[in-house]
Amino acid sequence: MKKISARNVLEGTIKEIKKGATTSHVLLDVKGATITASITNESVDELDLQVGKKAYAVIKSSEVMVAVD
Repeated sequence: MKKISARNVLEGTIKEIKKGATTSHVLLDVKGATITASITNESVDELDLQVGKKAYAVIKSSEVMVAVD
C-alpha cells in the first residue's frame, strides 16, 4: 500500500461485496472482526475489489468514542 496520512489502517480480506443501485457495502475480515465500508459501485470497479482479495480499512475521523457496559 502507498503511504497515507491516516493513522488507522487495518489490513484484511474482503469477505463480501453487496452492490446496491449506486453504493456497495464491502465487508472486510480483519483478524476475525468484520468492518463494513460503504463506497460507490464505481470505486469497487476501479479498485477491482473481489471476495478473497487483500484490502485495507482506512479509518480517519475527528472523533473516536468509547463505551462500556
